[in-house]
Amino acid sequence: MINKIAASVANALADVKDGATVMIGGFGTAGIPDELISGLLAQGARDLTVVNNNAGNADVGLAALLKAGRVRKIICSFPRQADSYVFDELYRSGKLELELVPQGNLAERIRAAGAGIGAFFTPTGYGTELAKGKETREINGRHYVLELPIYGDVALIKAERGDRWGNLTYRKAARNFGPVMATAAKKTVATVHELVELGEMNPEHIVTPGIFVHQIVKIDRVATQAGGFKQAVA
Repeated sequence: MINKIAASVANALADVKDGATVMIGGFGTAGIPDELISGLLAQGARDLTVVNNNAGNADVGLAALLKAGRVRKIICSFPRQADSYVFDELYRSGKLELELVPQGNLAERIRAAGAGIGAFFTPTGYGTELAKGKETREINGRHYVLELPIYGDVALIKAERGDRWGNLTYRKAARNFGPVMATAAKKTVATVHELVELGEMNPEHIVTPGIFVHQIVKIDRVATQAGGFKQAVA
């Protein structure tokens, strides 16, 4: 019987190796798999390459992983915002390598990895520092830059609902990079707030088919005094 439900975050992340490329879903603070990032911090893997749209906020989540010295390189589109002081300090001191990728290129490079596309040409970045050292070509009078796929050893994503086969749906903007990252990694671990029985999810509503998901972990939502939500590992 196929059952991809992991007993805990720790169990789901136990085999992440030093030097792994870890894709982490999220756009700003939407859809960040905070519990999985905390689990990776506790798990102990080092010398990681992290792929994310941002480079962490304040000193929690991804920023905490950076602060702990566990990340060697980050591949992202928006490394700096008002509270990205952890990234700023590490990058300026030469302790963190950055590969800056325009957001559309980032999404397409990840999608290309999942789709088995060897490379693609894009006009984005042509004539800038981002194109230095890359092949360029003129096609129909327009200049393009050759971009390569980004593959992951592990993808950590946040979903809304899932079943024991690993089929997933997402909540609004929390969807962002999760679906493409799930296709581009050797192993995908997803958190869900709802676990449902097989057949309860309309096949037409499933965004990430279970074939791309290896383990899922149930994360409960707990109401706070402020009326919002905080999350706790079930």
